[in-house]
Amino acid sequence: MRIATYNVNGIGARLPRLLDYLGHSGNDIVVLQEIKCQTDNVPVAALNDAGWQVAAHGQKGFNGVAILARTAITPTQTGLPGDDGDEQARYLEAEVAGIRLGCLYLPNGNPQPGPKFDYKLAWMERLNAHAAQLLALETPTVLLGDYNVIPTDATIDIARPAMMANDALTQPQSRAAFRRLLAQGWTDAIRTRHPHSPCYTYWDYQAGAWQKNWGFRIDHLLLSPAAADRLADAGVDADTRGEDKASDHAPAWVQLRAAT
Repeated sequence: MRIATYNVNGIGARLPRLLDYLGHSGNDIVVLQEIKCQTDNVPVAALNDAGWQVAAHGQKGFNGVAILARTAITPTQTGLPGDDGDEQARYLEAEVAGIRLGCLYLPNGNPQPGPKFDYKLAWMERLNAHAAQLLALETPTVLLGDYNVIPTDATIDIARPAMMANDALTQPQSRAAFRRLLAQGWTDAIRTRHPHSPCYTYWDYQAGAWQKNWGFRIDHLLLSPAAADRLADAGVDADTRGEDKASDHAPAWVQLRAAT
């Protein structure tokens, strides 16, 4: 089973690119972030016509997440638990073909310090609490999406660390929260398969970042132990970023072996 995460940066504007990717990538499941539309405005008919089932949690003009699959989707959680007053559409969870999927769009947190950074850190604490509950289920689980955290300053994670030194994506608090998540027992699929190679998933639209490969890695696929036992491969479909009217993210993916 091939599972991808893709920040589409607006499903309306990127629908042709998305449909093209869905048609040739060989994925069985694709989760999306930043769909930037209300749930009722997700182009379900076009996606169904292309052979995909859809579950979505949208928000007008901002955020929004979705899960697309070649087979039935059973939603299990809409919105990240822990704050009933949080109205931002950033988390959707479902079961597909025996796999639990947690699709997330973690807050950016800029500018920092400030209330947006405080919200990011609080959201990460809620995520860590929920992730621990998911691990307790002992079912194959993939917690994937745009984490808005660059794990380290190493060139395997970021091309130009000095340019991001004051950004919320690289702050010690953000990285520490991400490390605490991994320490629960989650496996970073990309880094496990490519321990020494840059696997960037984001290149800014400015300053020719794509052409110069000034990228960084913020889209992650974390596997529970039951899913990690089935890890066959993982990578980034980087060429997607170079297409006309592309998102500033490229899809990252994991291949899981069939259950034994």
